Amino acid sequence: MKDLHGILFAYRSHTNLGELTRPRNTCSLPFGGRYRLIDFMLSNYVNAGITDVGLIVHQSYQSLLDHVGSGKDWDLSRKHGGLRILPPFGYAEKNYGEYRGNMEALTGVQSYLKNIRQDYVILAWGDIAINLDVSAMFQQHLESGADITVVCSPEHCSSPRSCDYLTLDPDGRVNDLASHPTVVNQELESLEIYVMSKQLLLDMVEYCSAHNIYNFSRGVLQPRIDTLNIRPYVHPGHIARFSSVNDYFDQSVKLIDPKVQADLFNPARPIRTKDQSTPATYYGPNGVSLHSMVADGCYIEGKVENSVLGRGVVVEAGATVSNSVLMQGTVVRAGASLSYVIADKDVQINQDRSLMGHITYPLAIAKGSIV
Repeated sequence: MKDLHGILFAYRSHTNLGELTRPRNTCSLPFGGRYRLIDFMLSNYVNAGITDVGLIVHQSYQSLLDHVGSGKDWDLSRKHGGLRILPPFGYAEKNYGEYRGNMEALTGVQSYLKNIRQDYVILAWGDIAINLDVSAMFQQHLESGADITVVCSPEHCSSPRSCDYLTLDPDGRVNDLASHPTVVNQELESLEIYVMSKQLLLDMVEYCSAHNIYNFSRGVLQPRIDTLNIRPYVHPGHIARFSSVNDYFDQSVKLIDPKVQADLFNPARPIRTKDQSTPATYYGPNGVSLHSMVADGCYIEGKVENSVLGRGVVVEAGATVSNSVLMQGTVVRAGASLSYVIADKDVQINQDRSLMGHITYPLAIAKGSIV
């Protein structure tokens, strides 16, 4: 898609994710055994033929850089265009501390925006798991004559206190936007994915920069709801948003459902990730895996049930893992028992240990811990 440029906000780190985002920002959080959250929107862009992508980062992005690299695994390593990492202070003369909102982040990369070759831009957060048909969304935007098209869901996917909600008039135009309400009375939940012309974006960034406006929803959309033609693109598929440890656990376990897998990992729009060339998973003579999602390179001699396992996880003989999410490199020694546990990368559970959380309060173990 030669006329659409991709911008990804990859600097947000939800404090309610606790230990899971201490060593990384939310975009680089492992998900589904093989993937990072950034893989989903990055793949959506590439699947639509977008060849130029700007990745806006700020803090705790070393893990993200290690994962995306030059963009080769997404066919974005190019002499002209391709993937561009946009770190803080790289394009802004003045910036004090963290970005307060996405308009401030865009102001920080204003010179990059001015040099975009395409006429249209898509903006999205990199911490949402969704298989979005960006081509269909862009086509609707062109045909509708909208100033801004926003991707929405008819389902409420996350906490209202962290989301925006839209109401439509009889013509299908957005006539009300509620940002982070306590009670939801609106029809659609905004996924904060927008398509607009490059010129409109530049005008907005210039205005916000001059008036110290840093939030897109409250500072740009709400004041202009009557003057801008804002229209929704309703995504009917599965959506995973993450603002707490419980969200992460619930969405991870949902991946075990074949219907969710078929929607989120639609082979017509594949989700790409960093190639690690790991061998197939080994199951010992007494190894059992029931109703679970297991990545490559695991070594299973114990029992795994209703769980999601990342690459290289080891479950020794006599160990039991149920209703849990184990990230890459986790080792569960013989006789250990885990239930409702989230183990970050390279965690080691010692022999005969018993760890138990609850479905409403899963136990999260920090990266590299020995328990």
